[in-house]
Amino acid sequence: MPALRLCGGSLLALLALAGCATRPDATTSGLALPAQFQQSRQPAQWPDPYWWRGFNSNELDRLMAAATTGAFDIASAAARVRQADAQARIAGAALLPAVSGGLDTSRRQTGGGNRRTTSYDAALSASYEVDFWGLNRNNADAAAFAARASRFDAATVMLTTQASLANTYFDILSTREQLRVQTENLAAARRILTVIRAQVAAGTATGLDLAQQETLVAQQDAQIPSLRQSISQSTNALGVLLGMPPEQVAVAAGGLEQLMIPSTSPGLPSELLARRPDVLYAEAQLAAANADVAAARAALLPSVTLSASGGFSSAVLGTLLRPEAQVWSLAASLTQSIFDGGARRGQVALSEAQAEELVIAYRRAIVTALADVEDALVALRETTAQEALRQEAATLAGRAAGIAEAQLRAGTINLITLLNTQQSLFSARVSLVEARLARLQAAVGLFRALGGGWQQ
Repeated sequence: MPALRLCGGSLLALLALAGCATRPDATTSGLALPAQFQQSRQPAQWPDPYWWRGFNSNELDRLMAAATTGAFDIASAAARVRQADAQARIAGAALLPAVSGGLDTSRRQTGGGNRRTTSYDAALSASYEVDFWGLNRNNADAAAFAARASRFDAATVMLTTQASLANTYFDILSTREQLRVQTENLAAARRILTVIRAQVAAGTATGLDLAQQETLVAQQDAQIPSLRQSISQSTNALGVLLGMPPEQVAVAAGGLEQLMIPSTSPGLPSELLARRPDVLYAEAQLAAANADVAAARAALLPSVTLSASGGFSSAVLGTLLRPEAQVWSLAASLTQSIFDGGARRGQVALSEAQAEELVIAYRRAIVTALADVEDALVALRETTAQEALRQEAATLAGRAAGIAEAQLRAGTINLITLLNTQQSLFSARVSLVEARLARLQAAVGLFRALGGGWQQ
């Protein structure tokens, strides 16, 4: 008992030094956020958790549901969350005592005779490292913050996968639409070719006129294989996103004209930071790094361990549980590293430098999030205007082509005028499809920039 009192007094003296291992204050970004976004003055209209439903496509809804259960990236992110949770449990175990028990029997012969002895032992032992400096607590907190960060990372992976899937699906529809338009262009060029051949036979057109139109037909025909190739490759890419072999991927027929552009608008920049999982991931990583710094500092100080054991020991099994067979022990130990070549102080310097790097990463995540929203707002506004202009151009080009074809049949225009009119029509049709795709992908980009429908 006097020894225990002496040990207790020593531990109280060590407790007075615990302030040497305090955790650094929480680090903020230090960035001054703008009051509002430059490209938006509208009230906040945050995305719905199922934001893709606003595009009015049952096929897209089906693909999103399949990706939730089959996508490789999402499944890998979920596994990383489980790993981080397990690491947090492992790190937290150091805050509790370690208890073990055992039963033992032994038989021994001594000397050259036949003297043999048997002993029976039953013991229960416990040990506990007194966390004066917060080493174990900070290690546990660092692991908990890392587990929290893994959840934000999983949310980022899911949002990225959803956006990639939507863009790939729209790309397939767009390429199919381009293939349809190109087929119509080819049919129109061949129809004009038939007229010119008749005129050549009648002597009202030349061989040069015929060769020029045949060249145009060949050019239009040559663009079709690359479009079919693009459709197949995009479908294969969709299979990778869904976690399915390409042979099992089928995309139902549908046109771009059936899709709608759901409306959404950002709120305040400060609100955005609470909805972007990648920003919250960087913040959690920084918090874990601060806990690592505190743990590294605590490792410079002595470690204190208390241990106790008790049980029974007897040479006869029948007397094992009698009071006179009891054995017990108590111990307290104080350990301090005297020389380690600077390894522990190097660990402190390393942890501090890693925390400084994560501060920069946190700032970058915030600035990137703000820039993403500004870019997405501009892209959606300008692609919407561009689609309207392309639609008007395609309408006018179609009207001009119809007039030119009628005049060609009447013999009132030359072939050069007709060729120019055809080229303008074909180009306008393709440009309209490209503009529709750009607008759809800009809408997806805005949903992704706003954090999708994810909330804490």
